[in-house]
Amino acid sequence: MKARLNPFTTAPGIMKEMLDFSGKVQESGLEKTLLELVKIRASQINGCAFCIHMHTRDARAHGETEERIYLLNGWRESPLYTDRERAALGWTEALTLVSQTHAPDADYAALKPHFTEEEIVKLTLMIGVINTWNRISIGFQSIHPVTSRSEAA
Repeated sequence: MKARLNPFTTAPGIMKEMLDFSGKVQESGLEKTLLELVKIRASQINGCAFCIHMHTRDARAHGETEERIYLLNGWRESPLYTDRERAALGWTEALTLVSQTHAPDADYAALKPHFTEEEIVKLTLMIGVINTWNRISIGFQSIHPVTSRSEAA
C-alpha cells in the first residue's frame, strides 16, 4: 500500500485548522476513555486501519484495558461497558452509518439518562470529527506506523 498524498504537506493551513478543532472537541470535558472508545468504534465501522492503530494506542495510554479494546466490536454482547458507554457507542454507530440508520429516536433517547444536552452536542461533534479523520485517512490511504519488519509481514 502506498499513500496517495500527505494532506498535512499538501494543504497545511486547513489541516492545522482541522487539528485545532479536533483538539478543542477532545478537550471539551468528556472522559478521555469514552472518547477513545467512540473513535475506535467509528474507525472499525469505517475500516480505517490508520485511525484504529492510533486510537487503540491512545486508549491504552488513557488506561483502557486490552480486553475492552478487543471486545469493542461486540460491545452489545459484552458486560464490560457501562450504560453511559453503551449509549455513546449506539449513537456512534447510528451517526457513522447515518445514511442507513437516519439517527433513530431510540438511539437518541438512550443518551438522555446518561448525558446532558451539552454533552450530547460534544459527543456528536466527536463522532463527526472521527468520521472526518477516517475519510481523510482512507481517502488518501494513510499508512499507520510500523515499528518493525515483522509487524509489516
